[in-house]
Amino acid sequence: METGEEQLNLIPLSAVDNSENGRESVSSSTSGSRSPSEQAFYKVIRSWASKKFMTGCVILLPIAVTFYITWWFIHFVDGFFSPIYKHLGINIFGLGFVTSITFIFIAGVFMSSWLGESLLSLGEWLIKKMPFISYIYSASKQISAAISPDQKSKAFKEVAIIRHPRIGEYAFGFITSTVTLHGSSGSEELNCVYVPSNHLYIGDVFLISSKDIIRPNLSVREGIEIVISGGMSVPQVLTTLDTQAIDIAGLENFTTPLVNGD
Repeated sequence: METGEEQLNLIPLSAVDNSENGRESVSSSTSGSRSPSEQAFYKVIRSWASKKFMTGCVILLPIAVTFYITWWFIHFVDGFFSPIYKHLGINIFGLGFVTSITFIFIAGVFMSSWLGESLLSLGEWLIKKMPFISYIYSASKQISAAISPDQKSKAFKEVAIIRHPRIGEYAFGFITSTVTLHGSSGSEELNCVYVPSNHLYIGDVFLISSKDIIRPNLSVREGIEIVISGGMSVPQVLTTLDTQAIDIAGLENFTTPLVNGD
């Protein structure tokens, strides 16, 4: 008596080939039955639907990312004080967030006073005595000082445009300090320009003469936003501090950088 597997193996291959050919003929007949106008209509519909779908993604993606980051930030800030309220038996969402924002505001007011600055100086002195933590604190403090509303900050002084890395190419940077170079031919004033290469915390430092620097009419915060956004927030037309326009599309034609006081 033959088993089920042996009976299946006895099916002739010609029958299988005929069934497959029948399926191909049916599909080809259905596709061939469409007229050229119908095929063009279907292509237009597919192209229109694909375009509208991508438009929806482009519009909704930044909104979704904004809401997601905002929601994550609220949960993150709320997590500082919400465990205290939960321990007290108070379960109100957002109460920890409001408490955290209030605490940050009060800390800013207190640190602006003489007593707060004295305590902050003492804390910084203690942190600088710690070998590894002092480097982390110094780096994070310099980045936070760059976006500080205090105009007396000694971090990023102003935005600069320099010729880098070769002729015809320019780069955004930040003037951090001024150095006087003494040589046999005399002294020359050089500007220390920091050019970020990886967002804001990694970059190169250049000593450039003042006459070789283009100073756009941009604040430090606007310069930081340009760097972080990868250049997407840069305006189409920049203006130097003496109101001469710089066209971004033809920046290589700008051959005479202007310096303050010229």
